[in-house]
Amino acid sequence: MQKIKVSLIGYGYWGPKLARNFQNSNFFNLVSIVDTSQKNLNTAKKDFPLVQTNKNYKDILKIKNISLVVISTPTKTHFQIAKFVLENGKHALVEKPLSISLNDVSKLEKLAKVNKKFLFVDYPFLFSGSVNYVKKMIDSKKYGDLLEIESYREQAPIRKDCNVVWDLGVHDISILNYLLNKKPKSTKSIKIKNLNSHLADTAYLNLIYKNKLNVFIKNSWISPNKIRLIKFKFKKAIIHCNENEPIYKIKIFKKKNKNNLEYNLEIPEIDLTEPLSLMADYIYKSIIYNNNKIFNNNLNFDIRKILKKLS
Repeated sequence: MQKIKVSLIGYGYWGPKLARNFQNSNFFNLVSIVDTSQKNLNTAKKDFPLVQTNKNYKDILKIKNISLVVISTPTKTHFQIAKFVLENGKHALVEKPLSISLNDVSKLEKLAKVNKKFLFVDYPFLFSGSVNYVKKMIDSKKYGDLLEIESYREQAPIRKDCNVVWDLGVHDISILNYLLNKKPKSTKSIKIKNLNSHLADTAYLNLIYKNKLNVFIKNSWISPNKIRLIKFKFKKAIIHCNENEPIYKIKIFKKKNKNNLEYNLEIPEIDLTEPLSLMADYIYKSIIYNNNKIFNNNLNFDIRKILKKLS
């Protein structure tokens, strides 16, 4: 089996994680890493001695048969680089958020279609075993109707290119779109600037869907502890989805009976494979079988539209 050649643009905070997962994949061969920082390139060369390194992303065209370009650069550069990649006949995977401009997202989606290439966005939790387990529970209605969702996403590196909603909230919105497959009827947000910055570092978000489904979200860069917890409240049970747990990521609190608030705890078996690894597998299958089902139906555009209302 011939592996798909990959170039990575950006080797800062997230780039090394993407590089590791694509290089460890059975389906890809990381052949090139681009970064404007020589220090980052030195680190990349130490981590992956066989890759070519460059400071100019346009130099990837000099390397034969690169099919996929992974973009892990500051948000403001995404449109320019992704446009170049798609125009030159390569598939593109872009770190979230794709862009804070709805117009840019639309242009990139159209460009991908015109050039018959795929535009993927790095929404890693869409591929996690825990989120996909919850999706099965929602779709099957095993525990009855879904009544409420609470999400807490706290502690992350403070960014200078976008606020906390675009940085952390994008995970929640992508998960909600994937799980519910519908748009909220209304949205509200409170954004707070605790730091000496023009960007909000904490946000409280509320989304209301059909059938009175309420979603409450807290996003904050500022926290002594890293929290990645979503609570799904069903009629017959409450499911905790905790991505910080190494093994027991899903805990199901089943109601003993409908008349009281006593619960029995169940811990199901789930797929614990790293989400970025599963994302790489998904991208390979999409390219080989020409089918990008998760990102069809305007997923990127819909996520961007909701984020714009909230931010």
